[in-house]
Amino acid sequence: MAVPAAAMGPSALGPGGAGSLAPWSSVGGGPTRYVLGMQELFRGHSKTREFPAHSAKVHSVAWSCDGRRLASGSFDKTASVFLLEKDRLVKENNYRGHGDSVDQLCWHPSNPDLFVTASGDKTIRIWDVRTTKCIATVNTKGENINICWSPDGQTIAVGNKDDVVTFIDAKTHRSKAEEQFKFEVNEISWNNDNNMFFLTNGNGCINILSYPELKPVQSINAHPSNCICIKFDPMGKYFATGSADALVSLWDVDELVCVRCFSRLDWPVRTLSFSHDGKMLASASEDHFIDIAEVETGDKLWEVQCESPTFTVAWHPKRPLLAFACDDKDGKYDSSREAGTVKLFGLPNDS
Repeated sequence: MAVPAAAMGPSALGPGGAGSLAPWSSVGGGPTRYVLGMQELFRGHSKTREFPAHSAKVHSVAWSCDGRRLASGSFDKTASVFLLEKDRLVKENNYRGHGDSVDQLCWHPSNPDLFVTASGDKTIRIWDVRTTKCIATVNTKGENINICWSPDGQTIAVGNKDDVVTFIDAKTHRSKAEEQFKFEVNEISWNNDNNMFFLTNGNGCINILSYPELKPVQSINAHPSNCICIKFDPMGKYFATGSADALVSLWDVDELVCVRCFSRLDWPVRTLSFSHDGKMLASASEDHFIDIAEVETGDKLWEVQCESPTFTVAWHPKRPLLAFACDDKDGKYDSSREAGTVKLFGLPNDS
């Protein structure tokens, strides 16, 4: 397979990344109508508000499928759930029960009341916001660091520090399959059609398995260094990967080829999120800003300033609102104390 632009390193591509080489890019033509429209919107909605969530750093944020709730998982061993009211998040509940850090969480793809948390305590827990109770605790073999729910809602996949991925039946809460990988597994995801399972790994590859057979389909050399995160766009056209070489690469789902790269970050890309219409891609790292790119051109649309490295970003499923969480320190009182806040960008400037 041809070496993707990601492998050339940013200097080979010039300031626009691979996007500037594409025939549909806006080079010479100025920004696209979409970019101009969104920039106009963000000029009036560039406010970021902070909401107290936890007593330690927040590792993961995610929206329910209907966009009414935001959940956050923290080093303080709890999850929090907020309700989105007009221009603010209102804390609804704190979910206790894990014996170690909550490293990642996600919601059921079509039921807005259920979410699942992965913890270092060797369990995953499924929670119901209607009863505010844990409806299932599933014991797993290792310290869990990543989790995803299949698009059809039937299966939860969880990855641990020993590079074992366990597939759990979401109804019976029993393990259906378990795979030990010979490489460092970073992030895991189904494709939108639910028939392939993707893993990003420490060698810079994307490994693709058939689902549910879990047979290897393809391994793509995506990056010259550690491939950290992966996200699928809601429209099913692209997926994006972020890596330790500070590049984000965008892939055609059907062709499995790299279409363009985004190279505005300088540090390893930790987290990615596509907007609900699939037209914007947020990416973040230890850089003190979150990059928001137009997917079709790779052009910079906006940047969200932050004072510290960002762990997690998540676009709202219906609106141009971006939830995120950083490695905050509570500087007012004690610079070593973690603040544990959740942030929301895209609010009206006068709110």
